[in-house]
Amino acid sequence: PVLQTKLSLCLSLQFCPALLMVRCPCPWQIFIRSTDCDRTLMSAETNLAGLYPPEGQQMFNPNISWQPIPVHTVPESEERQAHKMDLPAWVTPDVMTHLKQLKDFGFEFLFGIHNRVEKARLQGGVLLNHIRKNLTKAANVSAHQNLKLLAYSAHDTTLVALQMALDVYNKIQAPYASCHLFELYQEDDGNFSVEMFFRNESGKEPFPLTIPGCQHTCPLQRFLELTDPVVPQDWEQECQVASSVHDTELFVGLAVCGSILLLLIILLLTVLFRIQSQPPGYRHVSNDGEEQA
Repeated sequence: PVLQTKLSLCLSLQFCPALLMVRCPCPWQIFIRSTDCDRTLMSAETNLAGLYPPEGQQMFNPNISWQPIPVHTVPESEERQAHKMDLPAWVTPDVMTHLKQLKDFGFEFLFGIHNRVEKARLQGGVLLNHIRKNLTKAANVSAHQNLKLLAYSAHDTTLVALQMALDVYNKIQAPYASCHLFELYQEDDGNFSVEMFFRNESGKEPFPLTIPGCQHTCPLQRFLELTDPVVPQDWEQECQVASSVHDTELFVGLAVCGSILLLLIILLLTVLFRIQSQPPGYRHVSNDGEEQA
């Protein structure tokens, strides 16, 4: 909570009042999205509590300096329970240092090194595509825009994937309460530009980020051109996601084949059982006494 509160203070100094304009968290001016995870939901709520302290009629209780602000999420298909366990004896500072190095390399290997652009189209490019669409929508002066702030509360892997798609990743895992900022400005000539910042350390100003091929204050059109190669045009097609119809046909086919195989096994077992249970054949053996009689 302390780190998130400091982040909200930093965002307040960075954006208010020039961009947020008002202290009222009107639902048509802000949209907050979080993954369905306790820590990201609480991070988003803590940030909002620092960004929008209640004022005037918003104070429903004089003893509570907080007001409810909606945070949107999508529930996970299955829940995971966290287990609190003591660290084993082998966990030493030296081991943790090596693990950190391996972890940082693992992030870079997962999202980059080989086929970075192709990976980005299926990973960070998906989120970047949403950001590009919102920047383009906000720059449409002909449409009446009310949205002032769009925020995503997510994970370090989400941030790494996004920065790898933008080719601005510093090869170090993002610490808690890190924040990647996109700022959209309208210039005096009416054109729009994009600036990016990265806040990964409390007590310091966000670091400016420059996308390769452009200056820090990058024209929006140039920004879109540079990021176009890492944005999927059809994610399901490129990722080869099977359609629901195909899945149904595959399931039915497997069920039919499985049923036929089961019937054959039952038939084979039945035949073998009858062969084993059949009594041996009887043959009359004559003797001398029977022949004389």
